[in-house]
Amino acid sequence: MGAKPQGGQLEREQAYIDVLYARLDELRNIAQERLDQVRHARFSGSPQNRSERDAFAALHSDRLAQLSSVEDRLCFGRLDVADDDGAHRYVGRIGLTDTAHNPILTDWRAPAAEPFYQATARYPMGVRRRRHITTKGRAVIALEDEVFDLETVEDASALAGEGALLAALASHRTGRMSDIVATIQAEQDRIIRAPLAGPLVVQGGPGTGKTAVALHRAAYLLYTHRNQIATRGVLVVGPSGTFLTYIDHVLPSLGETGVVTTTMGSLLPGLTASAVDSPEVARIKGRVAMAQAIRRAVRNRQRLPAGDRTVVVLGRSLTLRRSDVAAARDAARRSHRPYNLARRVFANYLVDTLTDRLAEAMGSADYLADERKELADDVRQARDTRIAVNLAWMPMTPMSLLEELYAKPVLLEAAAPHLTEGERALLVRPAGSAWTLSDIPLLDEAAELLGLDDSAQRAEQRAQASSRARDVAYAEDVAKVLGGGWVNAEQLAERWAARAPVLTTAERAAQDRTWTYGHVVVDEAQELSAMDWRCLLRRCPSRSMTIVGDVGQTHSAAGTVDWERALGPVFGDRLTPDDDGPREGPAQSGRTRRGAGTGWRAERLTINYRTPASIMAEAEGQAQVAGVAITPTVAARDVPGAFRRVPGNADPVATALDQARDLLAQTAGRLAIIAAEETIEAVREAVEKSDLAALATGQSVLDARIAVLTPAQVKGLEFDDVVVLDPRRVSQGEGGPRDLLVAMTRATQHLRLVDA
Repeated sequence: MGAKPQGGQLEREQAYIDVLYARLDELRNIAQERLDQVRHARFSGSPQNRSERDAFAALHSDRLAQLSSVEDRLCFGRLDVADDDGAHRYVGRIGLTDTAHNPILTDWRAPAAEPFYQATARYPMGVRRRRHITTKGRAVIALEDEVFDLETVEDASALAGEGALLAALASHRTGRMSDIVATIQAEQDRIIRAPLAGPLVVQGGPGTGKTAVALHRAAYLLYTHRNQIATRGVLVVGPSGTFLTYIDHVLPSLGETGVVTTTMGSLLPGLTASAVDSPEVARIKGRVAMAQAIRRAVRNRQRLPAGDRTVVVLGRSLTLRRSDVAAARDAARRSHRPYNLARRVFANYLVDTLTDRLAEAMGSADYLADERKELADDVRQARDTRIAVNLAWMPMTPMSLLEELYAKPVLLEAAAPHLTEGERALLVRPAGSAWTLSDIPLLDEAAELLGLDDSAQRAEQRAQASSRARDVAYAEDVAKVLGGGWVNAEQLAERWAARAPVLTTAERAAQDRTWTYGHVVVDEAQELSAMDWRCLLRRCPSRSMTIVGDVGQTHSAAGTVDWERALGPVFGDRLTPDDDGPREGPAQSGRTRRGAGTGWRAERLTINYRTPASIMAEAEGQAQVAGVAITPTVAARDVPGAFRRVPGNADPVATALDQARDLLAQTAGRLAIIAAEETIEAVREAVEKSDLAALATGQSVLDARIAVLTPAQVKGLEFDDVVVLDPRRVSQGEGGPRDLLVAMTRATQHLRLVDA
């Protein structure tokens, strides 16, 4: 039952909230003081002391960032528990204790907070009353109680209330995703608190909160299993840069700042792909057979000469036999190192062979070790030797390998005989073409096989050592000028070196292609190809993943409409059947579940919190008629006049703009006009030339009150109102009728379909 608390309750809760914020301010000041002390403290020049200083600085900096990010809605709930002798248990974004280390605020992720999300009238979990506390800034503006024990209600006639959830659903969208920490529902909480081990697939129709659940699960796992995954970090993969901006403050607001967010197009450090292949090309590149094509292309670059050749070293002609090169190649392959690292084995083998021949040619094969080393250096540096090595085993980058493969049909045919001639023709393109989203997993595959040629890194290390020596020499001169005593040259040089920024775990992970994460969250996972999954598995060998998506909304031709078919080759058999609907009863946090640790588990979200019932009924009805396999959902609410179909008349674009004006006049919310790829530019041009132009400007589509987007661009986003132009043409796009389902389910208030 819902109850509006009576007399004096608001003031009493305000007094407690004031105590919490006072403690938060105190902890912030302590963290800032400790950070300042570390930064200003003198330190010795030993690597251990410098490492300790950096570690303490990072610790206090992270703590300060966490305390600063939870300012908004620090506390949002209270539990009155039967076995607490009348005590109240307050629930908030982080856990707080007073100066005597007594808990005054319970972290929402802690086991003690589970009843706030799981308790029901049927399963109260020992809770007498659950109170939702609404704040604005640091002021308490509303309270609402859910009562499980009527004896705790002073006035039973006061039972009423809209509820925190419905209030949140009815609020206007701001262009940034809001966390749901104060309104997590039971079926969402059960998934958020699911065990860490293995991949968990969360299937849910539009508006069921898949993204919110995935992000809150990441925060929960970092809290519950920090020792296991914090040092390796968490990777969140989203469908677009706009989407990442849309969600970027959710995890910090939950107290977690050490998470890497990226798209598949930006997964490789130093490279961002934004071009998109045609559906036919994307489908070919997404096949797992392309991994074998890349492997074959790498092996094909290990070449044998047509015959023996002459190598001139120190004026002497030496014979390099074809069999010598073959033996060197076999030795390099037996090392099982990546291509660029095995090249070193190959080159050393040839140098040793030629050094023996040079010694024989000079009249003595019994050179002393130091003399032989000098001969080997002469052989290695000889121009003919370098040419011979490069002709047989040229160093390569992933980019040079793939670019040459696309540009030279003869190489492509040798590497991909499994493709038809027509398929190979689709892949051919000129050197220098822009990298596409579908190229990223192929480049990553090549990078794994080629390995990093670390000769440049070793040269940089030598340069750093030389620079260090110069710094010490200069510091000695400075120390002499200063008179010495207070600091020596080594310490002074260390202080100069210490000016370099200290990278966090997340920053180091984002710069390292070979970094492996403690957990990976994949949103809109139905869009991933088989090659994409291979790419992500390298980032998480433990296969600890939260995979969220809806196969009813797949847009990419390389994506999937069947989880079993897509994930079976990656993770093995599915171990947990989908739910048939919401489960009653409390969640069992940390419980042992069938199949945990092997294969993949599946859960289903069934309640639509975003889309009004009338809109959802129309969207699901059209999808079913088109043969789309949807996940049925139950809408949490409806809005009067939410759905309307409008004839486009002679000018559908003008009609769409008229509908936008009408909706903008009714509410203060944000609006999206969604159109098919081939008509989107015409719509944007019409908006720019109209009186709506000022409302469509901003640093990004998330900042403007009006956004004009395609179905692919609008994925994962939501708006108060939506106008869909020409639904028939939208449903004929790359994603087919699934694109129309996406477009129709972005609205939280009103949808207008403008027929052409």
